[in-house]
Amino acid sequence: MAITSANQLELLQTAEAVAREKMIDPGLVVEAMEESLARAAKSRYGAEMDIRVSIDRKTGKATFTRVRTVVEDEELENYQAEFTVEQAKQYMEDPAVGDTYVEEIPPVELGRIAAQSAKQVILQKVREAERDRQYEAFKDKAGTIINGVVKREEYGNVIVDLQGYGEAILRRNEKIGREAYRPNDRIRCYVKDVRRETRGPQIFLSRTAPEFMAELFKMEVPEIYEGIIDIKAVARDPGSRAKIAVLSTDGSIDPVGACVGMRGSRVQAVVNELQGEKIDIIPWNEDQPTFLVNALQPAEVTKVVLDDEAGKIEVVVPEEQLSLAIGRRGQNVRLASQLTNLDIDIMTEAEESARRQKEFEARTKLFVDALDIDEFFAQLLVSEGFANLEEVAYVEIDELLVIDGVDEGTAGELQARARDHLEAAAAAALEAARALGAEDSLIGFEGLTPQMVEALAKDDVKSLEDFATCADWELAGGWTTVEGQRVKDDGVLEPFGITLEQAQDMVMTARVVLGWVDPEELLANAAEEDGEAEEETTEA
Repeated sequence: MAITSANQLELLQTAEAVAREKMIDPGLVVEAMEESLARAAKSRYGAEMDIRVSIDRKTGKATFTRVRTVVEDEELENYQAEFTVEQAKQYMEDPAVGDTYVEEIPPVELGRIAAQSAKQVILQKVREAERDRQYEAFKDKAGTIINGVVKREEYGNVIVDLQGYGEAILRRNEKIGREAYRPNDRIRCYVKDVRRETRGPQIFLSRTAPEFMAELFKMEVPEIYEGIIDIKAVARDPGSRAKIAVLSTDGSIDPVGACVGMRGSRVQAVVNELQGEKIDIIPWNEDQPTFLVNALQPAEVTKVVLDDEAGKIEVVVPEEQLSLAIGRRGQNVRLASQLTNLDIDIMTEAEESARRQKEFEARTKLFVDALDIDEFFAQLLVSEGFANLEEVAYVEIDELLVIDGVDEGTAGELQARARDHLEAAAAAALEAARALGAEDSLIGFEGLTPQMVEALAKDDVKSLEDFATCADWELAGGWTTVEGQRVKDDGVLEPFGITLEQAQDMVMTARVVLGWVDPEELLANAAEEDGEAEEETTEA
């Protein structure tokens, strides 16, 4: 039967019904139908032909056309869809390359099998359009909170009906521990990710993400929604305890009080949604030690020592405050560490005193052994702040004269002994490095002491080429995060106080000396980075 018969009407009716059901543009369904009919026509007339179908949106009449394109003689490949200028003259006046010739062809006979195949093509296109609609509707919702209805549970994962927008999944590890859901329960979740996949858009939800709590506060606290109060950091132990740091841009508004609300009404609404999760609201401070003291509340802190380079901080607390500062199973200090992004080492006043005493004794012994002085004199040096032999050997002599009982002669003798010891140590290290196979190219490299060369040789870095292939963190050390925990990477030259920046400069200098890097190109890149930094500062 012809395509203009009842089969065509059936296809149109199917297309309109599906479009209404799936809430997509009917025009997309008609386009899919045109494509399916064109495919059926190609199977009848020839797959190499360029056959197109146009369906009148009002009458439903289908028009079949064959399209041929004019091409250069040497580019003619498809004789069914292309022809040369000479061949085109039979059908067109003054044909030119790129022109197309369109002629109407008889409609195909669409049998029952062909009609069913066309329906399948249309439904496939409709499914794709529906997936695109769902993705477009949700791609901008990542990072927001949505409401849904629990549909079912599969292996601990909750399938959530988004009420007309498809389904989303709340994975087992994204649920708050003791939560249990039954079909038709209403649920509020954070849209963690939206991905476009072959089987359709995949929407991943979370109730354990720190951002979920931040968004809940934004809903409950108008000052946060309006931007008067900023949420600077969030740390959570889902279902148990959380800490949130807030900062007010208006000096007249207390950020903590605004988040707590009248009689705790605002924070209680968030706590109820999070199944009773206890929330500490902390004032943000740009000064990291001060912020950390706030983050460790309710524990009282006696002293804070910050190591910016290592991203580590030492906190001293009274003996009776230690368990409170650490928290149950380390929860309080762990959340404070997440909040400040610092590795926190908590010790009591007694432990800190013992550590300082141990350092004092080690430095005293160093001076006694190296300078051949009595213990009392060595303790005086340590008490005045001298930490190593280099400081004694090369400090201004006036700084030694402030020590009781030290005159110019004694100070000169101390410096001479310190320099002799350092020179002897350097000579011994150089001999050991050569014995390990260190090459002159490495030994003579500016910035490396004999002790450094010895340490490198022990680590199998024996030539300047070996040194130039090192990463900065391999030399200076660093920190990496493994499964949420900060792990220390020891550097070969870390004991000598080499920073990451110094390690980068030394490695790059070695590469320039070896000719691996063009120094002019290096300067150009540095100038470009400086320019970009200035632009960012100006924009800010």
